[in-house]
Amino acid sequence: MSKTIQIFDTTLRDGTQGEKVSFSAEDKFRIAKRLDEFGVHYIEGGWPGSNPKDMAFFSKTKTHTFRNAKIVAFGSTYRAGNSPDEDPNLNALIEAETPTVSIFGKSWLLHVSKALHIKPEENLALISGSIEYLKRFDKEVIYDAEHFFDGYKDNPEYAISTLKAAEKAGADILVLCDTNGGTLTHEISEIVTEVAQEVNTPLGIHTHNDCELAVANSLAAIEAGAIHVQGTVNGYGERCGNANLCSIIPTLQLKMGYTCVSSDKLKHLITLSKFVSELGNLSPDHKQPFVGRSAFAHKGGIHVSAVIKNEQTYEHIHPELVGNKRRVLVSDLSGKSNVCYKSDELGLDVDKYSKESSEIVQQLKELENQGYQFEAAEASFELLVKQMTNSAPDFFSLEGFRIIMERDASGKSRSEATIRVKVNGQIEHSAAEGNGPVHALDAALRKALREFYPEITSMKLQDYKVRVLNEKDGTGARVRVLIDSSKDAATWGTVGVSENIIDASWQALTDGITYYLMNQNSKPKNLNSLNESEILIG
Repeated sequence: MSKTIQIFDTTLRDGTQGEKVSFSAEDKFRIAKRLDEFGVHYIEGGWPGSNPKDMAFFSKTKTHTFRNAKIVAFGSTYRAGNSPDEDPNLNALIEAETPTVSIFGKSWLLHVSKALHIKPEENLALISGSIEYLKRFDKEVIYDAEHFFDGYKDNPEYAISTLKAAEKAGADILVLCDTNGGTLTHEISEIVTEVAQEVNTPLGIHTHNDCELAVANSLAAIEAGAIHVQGTVNGYGERCGNANLCSIIPTLQLKMGYTCVSSDKLKHLITLSKFVSELGNLSPDHKQPFVGRSAFAHKGGIHVSAVIKNEQTYEHIHPELVGNKRRVLVSDLSGKSNVCYKSDELGLDVDKYSKESSEIVQQLKELENQGYQFEAAEASFELLVKQMTNSAPDFFSLEGFRIIMERDASGKSRSEATIRVKVNGQIEHSAAEGNGPVHALDAALRKALREFYPEITSMKLQDYKVRVLNEKDGTGARVRVLIDSSKDAATWGTVGVSENIIDASWQALTDGITYYLMNQNSKPKNLNSLNESEILIG
């Protein structure tokens, strides 16, 4: 049995059938180049002839040389009533000029009779005729046996006959598809083992995640003899998604002894995952195995203490093998080990056995009891440690702010904030309007500070979340505000908690700005030394 597994990526075709997943032709081309660099063997680009976007993608691929991957055009067997050479779908596959084509055909008699409305032997003719036609053009043909496992469980003899029809016609790979995603892992193992005894053509596996088994089923099929696995980056796909290649590849390579990509390329798995989610404008899943931000995150103090001594105690692989890294979270479950590890990571000098360390742990526990949460607010944690070790920066201080909200009879509302801050002994008074009170406060604060710190205009508020902590208190409930700020590719999180949403927002806003100025090594400009024309008015 071959120890090299062919990786067939269908992110650009099957992945785009997922809810909220959409890529432009240029996005597809960029992802294809990144997949090629990563080392996958096949990249299924779409269904030529079905839409202009896929047509544009295949046109782009004709002008680019792919070093590792073969570009694949996808389609179906020819339509009943047509001849293969007159079928628009098959001819579109030829016109795409890809070295490999992937076509699907029916394996389940239910679909043959109810969907195609043809006789079983006619379906076999569609399969063999389509593959024979494509082989006349020297195409590598990957045959996707749609609904194979459901069809096999319903009528194994007929399901096998569809594979034999494809094999006899010259298919290069027979892919068994769990299209509905309902087959259990032990069934996959048994059926693939039985099929391998009936055909000589290499087998592949294509699974869906409707029972949360797509990855497990793919691995089981490979153990049973498949040498080709199909899936998508991050598991994107219709309904509950496709098999996640970001889990399949490292599991096969690091745990099962198979070769998928080079070890050097495997270290770029996390950047591939992020790249695809970014182009799809989709939020990364922090809990995703191997590549998620939380995949190697430790919170419990006992866990952290152990993993520092020996990472195998709570980590199943070295995170660096897939490009990830260990993270230690600070919370009310933290011990001194968490605080010291996190402090070292941030370049802060905190001795595990010092009085400061104990005080920080106690302060963290008290703050999280009040509702603070520092797992997603590492910038606020760093500022807290600096405050408790008397090394916190002092860029500005609040003298006071006031917020006015108005709503007229037509329903239109306006918010205005006025603020006074002190910077380097000087008072700056500013006002601004916003879409709401927090927006107005943020705008007024930035307007006041940009006189002293012009670089603040490069910092952006990326995300704003509010969580009610004790719902039973109704409108008087305490809330937690989490803010993500960014500059270019750098992002940082801050937190604030209060019964007053404006006060909680103020805490998170000011922590975000302070953290940014600290990392910029900012120094305030002296307004007294500026010419009147240099001072920003308004």
